[in-house]
Amino acid sequence: MHITDIIRRSSRSLKSAKARTLLTALAIAVGTFALSLTLAASNGAQSFVDTIISENFDPAELIVAADESIASNASPSEPQEYDPSFGTSTSNAGATIQVKRITDDDIAKISALESVESVREGIQLNVQYITREGQKRYVGTVAGFSPAQNPETLAGELVKPPKNQTVLLPEAYLGPLGFESAEAAIGQKITIAVRKPFNVAALSPEVIAQLQTDPDAAAALAETNSITEEFTIAAVLKKPTTAQPGTELYLFVNNNDARRLYDFSTEGTPDFGKFLTVFVKIKNGNDSTVLIASQDELKTLGFYSVSVEETQAFLNQAIGILQAVVATFGAIAVVASIFGIINTMYISVLQRTREIGLMKALGMRKRDIGRLFRIEAAWIGLLGGIIGTGLSLLVGLFANPFISKSIDFDGDLLIFEPLQVGGLIVLLILVSILAGWLPSRKAARLDPIEALRTE
Repeated sequence: MHITDIIRRSSRSLKSAKARTLLTALAIAVGTFALSLTLAASNGAQSFVDTIISENFDPAELIVAADESIASNASPSEPQEYDPSFGTSTSNAGATIQVKRITDDDIAKISALESVESVREGIQLNVQYITREGQKRYVGTVAGFSPAQNPETLAGELVKPPKNQTVLLPEAYLGPLGFESAEAAIGQKITIAVRKPFNVAALSPEVIAQLQTDPDAAAALAETNSITEEFTIAAVLKKPTTAQPGTELYLFVNNNDARRLYDFSTEGTPDFGKFLTVFVKIKNGNDSTVLIASQDELKTLGFYSVSVEETQAFLNQAIGILQAVVATFGAIAVVASIFGIINTMYISVLQRTREIGLMKALGMRKRDIGRLFRIEAAWIGLLGGIIGTGLSLLVGLFANPFISKSIDFDGDLLIFEPLQVGGLIVLLILVSILAGWLPSRKAARLDPIEALRTE
């Protein structure tokens, strides 16, 4: 019997038992729906991470630290000996640790390497307050602007790097600082105040007693240990969705300005001239072999580094773990549906025993009988795959605009790859054929005489 005749006959057999066929296909569709949505969400999450990385980091830069725990995100497992040269202690998940920092001497060593193009300090400074004339004071964080960043602006011109004494203002500060619009803020000045630390032990007992009882005296002392600088607003940054996490409210300034403010706030303390990380741009750093060689060179000097590619791989690994968890539940549903296919095909064999006997009596070969039932199983798998992926595509069609609007993201977070969808359907067909193997084998082995006697 020709294969095309077997395919047509199998489809007619399934049509004669529409309800049973549809229910079995729907069982497969449940798992297919979960798997296809998982794949789409994984694609969207990876695309989102890639966008964050590409819009905030330079692939030719290395994030370099003097302490291995910073580069590896690892925590010490044993108590650390106190070292006053380390500077401020850092709290990590509730435990206090000391982190070795990069000094200006270290920066000079790194800059002297032939493979290094430039070194930029990683500065994020919590300032005393941000304000402008006639407005309230607000807390804030000032950071040096990275040339690799590509934030979207509501108004103004984005210059890389920003000019001295200019600031890139987040959209969230417009209302609190009394600006009617982003355009109205351009060219206006804001005041940034930075507090210089003072040594309480050096104060007289009388001053200390006054500070403890008089809040106004403490505030006055803080004011005398502060400087204020005016910055001109060069651009207003749109509320970001692809910014580096945690930087949504950062005010970005020229790195020289950030360094000056940082030095003032740490002068006279062990933190002066020390940084958790620096960003090292490598010549021809887009070449992975050059980047790896530079990392090895930095390691010989006692520094630890992480490339943008490694950071991206770490984030994608976390996404992959979540994907695997969700995909497991979808796979369980598909496995459960296999038993439904086996049950459906066995019932079909029992109900069509006389028909099978008649086909054999008319000369149909055992091989063709087996093919007939395996193809019927394949049809069920195809139908379930189409229903499941079709429903997931429909959900993606309506959900993507809603999700994108909710997080103000210019793109889709459910991304369906045609090859993945097609591959999933093919896989389901193969699984269905495998599930129909035992029933088809039973049908092929039926004795035609006994089968014709069946009532």
